Amino acid sequence: MIETISKYMNPIQVEELYKEINNCPHKILGVHSVDAGQLFVAYRINARSITIIDKRSKNEYEMTPYEDCGLYVYLDEAKEIGDYLLRTAYQDGSVVEIEDPYCFPSQFGELDFHLYSHGTHYKIYEKLGAHPMSIHGVEGTQFAVWAPNARKVSVVGDFNCWDGRLHPMKMLGNSGIHELFIPGVKKGAVYKFQIRTREGNVLYKSDPYANSSELRPKNASVIANIAEYKWGDRTWIKKREKLNRISLRKQPLSIYEMHLGSWRKHDDGTEDGFYNYRELAHEVADYVHEMGYTHVELLGIAEHPFDGSWGYQVTGYYAPTSRYGTPEDFMYFVDYLHRKGIGVILDWVPAHFPKDEFGLSRFDGEPVYEYADPRMGEHPEWGTYVFNYSKKEVVNFLLANALFWLKVYHIDGLRVDAVASMLYLDYGKKAGQWLPNRNGGRENLDAVEFFRHLNAIVEDKMPWALMIAEESTSWEGVTAPANLNGLGFLYKWNMGWMNDFLEYMKLDPYFRQFNHNKITFSLMYAYSENFIQVLSHDEVVHGKGSMIQKMPGEYDEKFSNLRTAYGFMYGHPGKKLLFMGQEFAQWQEWSEARSLDWNILGYERHAQMQQYMKDLNKLYNKYDAFYANDCEPIGFEWLDCSHSELSLVTFIRRGSTKKNHLLCICNFTPVERENYQIGVNAPGLYTQIFNSDAQLYGGKNHGIVQSVKAVKETCEGHSYKIQVTIPGLSFMVFRFNE
Repeated sequence: MIETISKYMNPIQVEELYKEINNCPHKILGVHSVDAGQLFVAYRINARSITIIDKRSKNEYEMTPYEDCGLYVYLDEAKEIGDYLLRTAYQDGSVVEIEDPYCFPSQFGELDFHLYSHGTHYKIYEKLGAHPMSIHGVEGTQFAVWAPNARKVSVVGDFNCWDGRLHPMKMLGNSGIHELFIPGVKKGAVYKFQIRTREGNVLYKSDPYANSSELRPKNASVIANIAEYKWGDRTWIKKREKLNRISLRKQPLSIYEMHLGSWRKHDDGTEDGFYNYRELAHEVADYVHEMGYTHVELLGIAEHPFDGSWGYQVTGYYAPTSRYGTPEDFMYFVDYLHRKGIGVILDWVPAHFPKDEFGLSRFDGEPVYEYADPRMGEHPEWGTYVFNYSKKEVVNFLLANALFWLKVYHIDGLRVDAVASMLYLDYGKKAGQWLPNRNGGRENLDAVEFFRHLNAIVEDKMPWALMIAEESTSWEGVTAPANLNGLGFLYKWNMGWMNDFLEYMKLDPYFRQFNHNKITFSLMYAYSENFIQVLSHDEVVHGKGSMIQKMPGEYDEKFSNLRTAYGFMYGHPGKKLLFMGQEFAQWQEWSEARSLDWNILGYERHAQMQQYMKDLNKLYNKYDAFYANDCEPIGFEWLDCSHSELSLVTFIRRGSTKKNHLLCICNFTPVERENYQIGVNAPGLYTQIFNSDAQLYGGKNHGIVQSVKAVKETCEGHSYKIQVTIPGLSFMVFRFNE
């Protein structure tokens, strides 16, 4: 029998199997039709015997050892065996009965290969990775990974003793994709891909498309079945499906930026004290709703090995970090916030990835996800690799990842981190450390095309999605449509305003008169892009001090300054973002290692500041003059910004109708201006609806009036004027009709 079988056994394939370099094990393992019948071949290390069990007839057929190296064969000359099991008795006495992994068909079709090779397989995450499924009635997990330079890839895990000899994968043509369905492997199993490089080295890599990971410092992937979660946010989804690029700009957007691990911690003596996603869902939703924010923006949720990176050095792009629970737990977090009327934005990092050996770096022994040339492929300052945006499969990885979070996790938007580092080839590099593009310039043309592709496909498939760029330069057209040669983002962080404004607010009020342009210059470019006014996490770490620490003056004056700063921010055109803890004037600068200082809310001024921000958000959401025309010049008009010696400005915010327009007054000095005359455009009553100097907020209750009447008298070039008392360091708002 062995002699008959031998002529069907390719000796090269057999030798490669023994040497662990066979990348097409299906050619030898499994069942094959041959002239003499059906040939069954199985490979089991340390097996004592292997028996074929016909699942229909229950007949059993003993396999014969082949060359005594773990390979077993059986020739079914009658072709009477149908679907079958393999019962393996091992030397240690254990017996395992399972279907043969090498008798199942591929789950990839020609269309998959075509779309993937062109970078347009937008659901490639449904094919690559690990997916529990049933094939021909057999439950198991389908594994697939892209490793184009690998000599061989195996699935290893807690289900096969991490032995790379047991489950070698099949490379599918010249696609670089390796695939294997393993029966009996279920949700919760831990695995990696064992990759043998062309140089013969063996690597153990986490799955780039894994939906879950072990808790750091462990780093293996974990099989998950995220399709099982039952969503309850249909009302929210139906509401947002009515939105598009134009209508979104008319909506209020007040974002509470937060880091889940340090927002609040358990004081239970555990090492991290982390709240679970489900616990956070209730506490965050209640708090954010009470404070009046429309959205939360989460720092670094995708899996990352180092807490201190805040999630910006990602190793698991398709997995929410296991620090706070399972994928289903994170789905519950998003679901619950939606049911409470709160949107969820994620920080997303397509700019770079870390060099951790288990991650994407040199994935199959060669540069796969990164540029090969270090002048293109590395960030010297960050010690990370740069994604290769010229490679279609890499672009597909990132495009599909963005769509994955928006579709599968119901995320409402992505804030794209470090956009400038992607756009400029010389970003953070010295002469000789970078290569110019084909035109001799410093622009990364591949990255530009990537952004246009990304934002065009998101707008087409998910027009409601908030695509936000953290872009710190004056690159033109960041929020212009992709089809008009823009990058296609909906919003851009206004970093220029943030830097100027913070420098201004840090000054002693006396010196603000000499830096007046720092609060007025932003209106020169306010409509060049669609902006979000941000006071983000980056401004309250690494020695920069918290927002309250930045303010000059004695204790009470610091709070008055901060109230004025937040008031001006909310009055300025652009959507809003504030980092957690700054809403109640957290005194310490932020650290990911500790909880916010919630205890300071026991002190009057901090509780008053929290109330101030709550009321400021309430005011913002109530009057669409604050947001409806953020992106249109009609929405803002200076009444007076020329009195630099007073450090005082007045301006109008206009909404969707001629009713309920708003007059905003900001006094950036501690000097009260009694009976101050302000030129206005319209007659009638001006009703005070907000005053930061109210006692409720820790102020002195100065300047409180119900309303003032405009009189017809020319003032500062305007046809009418009003007369008010303006408290020192204050922000006031009056409602009027035009």
